[in-house]
Amino acid sequence: MPYLKCETGLRARLLLEDGEAIEGCGFGAQGMRVGEIVFSTSMTGYTEALTDPSYAGQILIWTHPMVGCYGIPTKTHSYCDVPLNYESDHVQVEGFIVAELPPPNHYLSIYDLNTWLAKSNVPGMYRVDTRALVKKIRERGVMMGILAVFNEKDVIEWNVLEKELRNAERYDTKDFTYKVSPKTVIIHEPLTKPIATISVLDCGLKYGILRWLLRYGFKVVRFPCWAKPDQLLNGFQGVVISNGPGNPALLVNQIKTVREVAESGIPVLGICLGMQLLSLAFGAKTYKLRYGHRGPNKGVVDVITGRSYITTQNHGYAVDESSLDDAGFMLWFKNIDDKSVEGVIHMKLPIVATQFHPEGGPGPHDTTWVFELLKKMVLNHGNS
Repeated sequence: MPYLKCETGLRARLLLEDGEAIEGCGFGAQGMRVGEIVFSTSMTGYTEALTDPSYAGQILIWTHPMVGCYGIPTKTHSYCDVPLNYESDHVQVEGFIVAELPPPNHYLSIYDLNTWLAKSNVPGMYRVDTRALVKKIRERGVMMGILAVFNEKDVIEWNVLEKELRNAERYDTKDFTYKVSPKTVIIHEPLTKPIATISVLDCGLKYGILRWLLRYGFKVVRFPCWAKPDQLLNGFQGVVISNGPGNPALLVNQIKTVREVAESGIPVLGICLGMQLLSLAFGAKTYKLRYGHRGPNKGVVDVITGRSYITTQNHGYAVDESSLDDAGFMLWFKNIDDKSVEGVIHMKLPIVATQFHPEGGPGPHDTTWVFELLKKMVLNHGNS
């Protein structure tokens, strides 16, 4: 595409598994990355999304046309030493695709998006019809793809990309939790005297969840995703099963751990992947959504109260509603659009779980009261 002017001096090629080939301009790091092609309907919050561990293994399309306007914020702004505007300490996506890449204009910006992705060794693509790409995914479902970014004086041939894509491991068959989980135990103290100490089975915990737990006065101890049940239980008053990337059915060891933890009777909150693991642990089933729920504008309804909420969501799998009863769960929240399960409550044990993200990050705070519910469960545990 010699007529395409790329201010970055980089070109990009995207090859989808159905054979569609797309050319555009490149930014960020040079190189090739394979991943599942997904999209987010967010307008802002790209720093949060790009650092969200749940996006590991995926190439993210941003539907809003202008991305990068406010640059990349500093990490010096934090709560309890947990950075604001970030969901982990580094970029998690395999690649980033946007329509246009304007220069940033914000007094807190320390980098532009191009520089940040280059420093993070993640390729990006712009000057692409993202609306057409998203329409394709909505109609045909998510699919694998390969993104290549290279100097405009060079070229990476399509047959090279096709071979790399054909030989790559599929997203559905890969366990990403070991990549995004902490390697050691990490302790976080709230600003005031802790109301209780809770453990987290960290399969890719978002900083936003951590900040809200700290705001509610919990001392938080994060364990790697391979932690044993006794580690999560001994000395703790509650357990959180975190969000994370990938196919929940692959996490056999975590499912066993979650079952043992939950059956102990300790209060448990599951979020996103955490809800799927809890459901699988008690015998429910999960399935892959056609194109997933990713964005801060997803409506859910509380089937118990009839109230509706706008939530942030980022998941490609869902729990099969027909399998809930036999697993001992009752439906709590339902997606307004496709009627999929967005929350469950165990009928006998102190377990609640949401498929959406109650912390937002980015997005609305309509459902941060879920953390208040966890607080009440922990403080009232053992009472009638």
